[in-house]
Amino acid sequence: MSAESRIIELETRQAFQDDTIQALNDVVVEQGRVIERLQLQVAELIKRYEEMVGQYSSEGEEAPPPHY
Repeated sequence: MSAESRIIELETRQAFQDDTIQALNDVVVEQGRVIERLQLQVAELIKRYEEMVGQYSSEGEEAPPPHY
């Protein structure tokens, strides 16, 4: 194998690796966005849950029935 064909082979491999790295980077960036959205949604759900628990626990705090 000549030096020129080896260089062409290496340049070809590098081009494919560059494409693969860019594709993987795009996926990681998109996953980061999804994670951020999910974190905001979970925080909102926790906030709603705590509000609901606060509403029901203040009204529903009664002594247990006598048979307990």
